Amino acid sequence: MSAYYSFIRREQHADGSSTAYYESNIHAQGAWNPHEQHMAPATGILCAELEQFQPRAEMRIGRVGLDIFGLIAFGEFSITTRMIRPGKTIELIEAEMCANGKTCIVARAWKMLTSDTRAIAGLEDLPVESPDYLPEWDGMRCWPGGYIQSIQTRAHLDHRPGKGIVWLSNQLEMIDGQPTSDFTRLMGMVDTANGVVPRQNPNAGWGFPNLDLQIHLHRLPQGQWLGLEVVQQYGEDGIGLTSGILHDVHGPFGRSEQILTLRKF
Repeated sequence: MSAYYSFIRREQHADGSSTAYYESNIHAQGAWNPHEQHMAPATGILCAELEQFQPRAEMRIGRVGLDIFGLIAFGEFSITTRMIRPGKTIELIEAEMCANGKTCIVARAWKMLTSDTRAIAGLEDLPVESPDYLPEWDGMRCWPGGYIQSIQTRAHLDHRPGKGIVWLSNQLEMIDGQPTSDFTRLMGMVDTANGVVPRQNPNAGWGFPNLDLQIHLHRLPQGQWLGLEVVQQYGEDGIGLTSGILHDVHGPFGRSEQILTLRKF
């Protein structure tokens, strides 16, 4: 297979919502459990549905917030996308992934009216070294699962447990037989941030799965490479946080946050 997912069919509903049916393959397999999907491509397929839902040329997605309800079951699943809050300048839309009769993930996206603000534009996040000048990195091989095997990785030399910069790319389409937008491709790798600078090796007796993924975008990403400038922190009462600055080859484009539940195996 040259894609993470196969499309089955789509249903349009009288209330304006739509339900798409998909099936995952080995490339979408998770790292914590061989019978689940990895949150990274699951985020990508949800973002593909959000991006395609009632598009308006003058608006774009500025934030995607995803909450993980439980195990993201491998195999067949559905995504129902609906309008939550329509508007002229802002809209809130929702995509719900379900499998085996249960909700797996709920993703909500704010779509925002765009305008020319070049006269006041300014960033504090700084660009990082291009992946073109970095060596290949095999540090992700401590993780199992088909998704991890599907990505290419390069890392800055100062990478260490808890902090570092890693670039990711992949050659797969998100949906078999359909072209993948840069937005969907890069959003489909953001969740990997939780595994690129782990404070604990995943085989060392501790788990640190995330319960959510929050992505804020001050511009839309471009290209094939996603840069993750990540800090991972563990608290003293079983809760941690993975925070990332998101880059493409043109510079920083947003930030991500993931809340973690720390569990001893």
